[in-house]
Formats: sequence, structure tokens, C-alpha cells
Amino acid sequence: MDEMDKKRPHWEQPPRKDYPIDLRDYGPEPFVVNIEDATLQNKNFRLALWTGCYLQLTLMSIRVGEDIGLEMHPYVDQFIRVEQGQGLVKMGDHKDNLNFQRNVYDDYVILIPAGKWHNLINTGNVPLKLYSIYAPPEHPRGTVHVTRPLENHGY
Repeated sequence: MDEMDKKRPHWEQPPRKDYPIDLRDYGPEPFVVNIEDATLQNKNFRLALWTGCYLQLTLMSIRVGEDIGLEMHPYVDQFIRVEQGQGLVKMGDHKDNLNFQRNVYDDYVILIPAGKWHNLINTGNVPLKLYSIYAPPEHPRGTVHVTRPLENHGY
């Protein structure tokens, strides 16, 4: 950090990779973060980083060979961005007919309409790091799942 950076307010200072981000739920207060740094730092299966009234941002880390788990959110649209790794996303109208399948990699986004069954499988050799935006929120404020919960959201 140079002398000019030291004079700037903290929210205007450039990101510093040598300082970890305090990963916790900051909602519903205003919040700014380097989302790539936060996503790559996260080691939890799921962590709510910001929960508001109408939107939620979560970070996820899916271990090699594991998946999110087959789920469907009847009233929630979902946006996923992959920051690291590769996977196979499957979607469909019925849990036994996931006829939409695509490979995804770093910088890919996945848009999941409400009511679609879906799963995302880590097919790579490193943890699959992603962030997900739910509208409206799907998980309770402050959610942290260190590992994948045994139950899923199968309706």
C-alpha cells in the first residue's frame, strides 16, 4: 500500500490479498466486497455473505467429486457464477428427467428459473468455487454449512 492509498477511506482502498476477508452475513446493511477474492477464500460448503429482504448472496465450495445435491426452489430464481473449477450442471422440470445438461468452467454463469430441478456436480480436480444469488432469499440469515447438509431442498 502506497502513501496515497493510506489516505483513502477503507472502502476506496485497493484490495489486499494478504488480508483475509471476514466471511459472515453482512445483510441487510450496505456492503461492498471483491467477490472473486471472497469466493476463492471460502472453504465452507455454503456461507451466506449478504441477506436482504428480496435478495441473498451465498458463497459455495464444492469438493472434488461432490455436488450441490438435487434440489428445486419453487418460488426462487437463482444465479450462479463459477470462479474456480469445472462442473456439470443438470436441470429439468422433473427430478427424474434432468434433460438440460451443460459443462461449466471458470467465469461461467448458470441461471436457474424458479421451479426447475437442478444439480451441479464438481467434475474437476480442485474445489468448485462459486457464488450464488437467490431472489428472494433461500437460506436463513447467517447460514454457514461447513459441509454439505444431509438434507436437501427436494420438494
